[in-house]
Amino acid sequence: MASDALADLLPRFDQRGMDLGLERMHRAMAELGWPARQRPAIQVAGTNGKGSICSFIAAALERTAIKTGLTTSPHLVSWCERIRVGADLIQLTELRQLLIDQAALHQRHQLTPFEQLLMAAFSHFEHVDVDLLVLEVGLGGRLDATTAYPWRPVIAFGSIGLDHREHLGPSLEAITREKAAVINPGATVISAAQEPAVAAILEATCQDRNATLQWVEPLADTWALGLAGAWQRRNAAVALAALQALIPLGFAVPSEAIRTGFARVRWPGRLQRARWNGHPVRLDGAHNPPAARELAQELRPEQDSTAQPHSQCWILAIQAHKQAIEMLELLLDPADEAWIVPVPDHNSWRAEALIAQRPAWSGQLHAAASAEDALNAIAQRGRWPEPEPLIAGSLYLIGDLLGRGLVAAE
Repeated sequence: MASDALADLLPRFDQRGMDLGLERMHRAMAELGWPARQRPAIQVAGTNGKGSICSFIAAALERTAIKTGLTTSPHLVSWCERIRVGADLIQLTELRQLLIDQAALHQRHQLTPFEQLLMAAFSHFEHVDVDLLVLEVGLGGRLDATTAYPWRPVIAFGSIGLDHREHLGPSLEAITREKAAVINPGATVISAAQEPAVAAILEATCQDRNATLQWVEPLADTWALGLAGAWQRRNAAVALAALQALIPLGFAVPSEAIRTGFARVRWPGRLQRARWNGHPVRLDGAHNPPAARELAQELRPEQDSTAQPHSQCWILAIQAHKQAIEMLELLLDPADEAWIVPVPDHNSWRAEALIAQRPAWSGQLHAAASAEDALNAIAQRGRWPEPEPLIAGSLYLIGDLLGRGLVAAE
C-alpha cells in the first residue's frame, strides 16, 4: 500500500497521540513564508459530511478553469488521497520528497503527522500555483491545523453531532463551540439544518463576528447526485451555496459545471457498492451515532407495518473509544445480525463486551477475527444475504479492504 511507502517519514497517528493547537503551524508556516496564503480557501467543518461536501465542491470546480487545491482526511488507501489539484492526486514521489525536504522544519516545530501533511499540501499548492483551496477540517475546528490558514472567507458546515468527546468536550454545545470557532470575521458561513442547540451557537457566533450565515434546504430530487443517501442532498446544498459564495471573490462557477460535477462525483466508502468474491456488499464509513442514525433511516424508510420485518446483515468494526452501544441501538433491528470485527491496527470493541452490556444482543452478535473471516462465514451458509451485507463502523476498515484488494468497487 502507498501508505506504507511513507512509514519511515510519517509516524503512526496513534503513536503521537492527539495534539491539537495552532502555534506549531503558525511558526512553521511563517518560516516557509506562509505558502499559498494569497489564495482564498473554503474551509469545511462539522462532524459528518465534510468529505462529501468537499467532494461535491471539487467535482464542480474540476469542470472549470479554476485551479483548485484540495486537502481531505482521512485517506482510505494512499496518503496521496489527502492532497490533490483538480482531479489529480499528488504523486507519491513528490509527496515523499516534500516530507524529506521539510523534515528539519517538522522537527524544529514538533509537527504532528497531520500537520506535516498539511504543510506539504500548502507547499504543493504554492508550487503548482492554484487559484483556490478547499480545506477539510481534521478534528474540531478551533485548534485544527487547517484553521492556521489565514484566508478562509467561506466556511461550510456539515452536520454537527456528538463525536470525539474525549477531545472536544462532553456535550453537543461544547463540541459545537469548538467547531464554530473556525468562523472568522466577515466570513460567509453556510449550513443545512442543525440541531436547535447547534443552530443557536452558529447564529450567535456569526453575529458576534459579523459573519453572514446562510441556511440551505436539501437539493430537490431534480438534482442528480453521484453519492447515495438522502443526507447527501443536504451536503450538496451546502456545497452549492459555497460555490455561489465564491462569486464576490471573482470565481464564477457555471451552473452546468455544478450539475455535471454533482452528478458524476465519487467519494469511496459512502454507501458504496462493491464486490467480494463476486458477491455484492456495501461499504459505509459511519462511525458515530449521528451517522448511524442517518444510515439506519436510509436503509429503513417508512415501512408498511404489515410488511415482513427487514433483515440486514452487518459487518461492524468500531474503535474502542467510539460510542458502539449507541450506534448498535440505532442500527440493529430485531431481525438483524452483526459480525463484530476489529478495526485493523486499532483498539476495538469486541462482541463479548457489547453483549456484556446488552445481553439481549447475544443471539444477534457474532465475533470474527477479521472482516474477511466474517464474509467467509456468511458465504459458507450457502445463500448470500439479500439485501447485501453492509460493512461499516470505520473508514480504516474500508480502506484496508480496498487497499488489499479484498473488495472491489463497482
